[in-house]
Amino acid sequence: MKKLTFTVNGQAQSLDIDPSTPLLWVLRDHLQMTGTKFGCGAGLCGACTVHFNGAAVRSCQIPAAAVAGADIRTIEGLSEAGDHILQTLWVELNVPQCGYCQSGVLMAAADLLKRTPDPTDEEIDAHISNLCRCGTYPRIKVAIRRAAQELKA
Repeated sequence: MKKLTFTVNGQAQSLDIDPSTPLLWVLRDHLQMTGTKFGCGAGLCGACTVHFNGAAVRSCQIPAAAVAGADIRTIEGLSEAGDHILQTLWVELNVPQCGYCQSGVLMAAADLLKRTPDPTDEEIDAHISNLCRCGTYPRIKVAIRRAAQELKA
């Protein structure tokens, strides 16, 4: 066990934890933040995407030891009231079907818009590598394009 101090959604956290524990399980099991989902455990599907020091990462692949001093943002911290432009458009455009993967997709999309404020379809396809078994990719793309337009206005 090792004492780790880091920030999650603006709140300081300090845990005694096995340093090899994946960040995903730190969030879900130790901090009871269940918005970040377990999908594949191999960093392929993106259901567990969070922001690590401002960049989208697959939390199942980040060991707890790496989060010491880090700033982590989860879907619960994307906006205080759940009214981030992407969250609003996700609802307005009925983007999710089952919704399981959507917290990870939202975090990846927020990262994309931060890095590329007016992404092309090709840039969206390249950056949003999350898997959606329901196939809501066309609605995801529409929501991201519309968010980019609204953020520009």
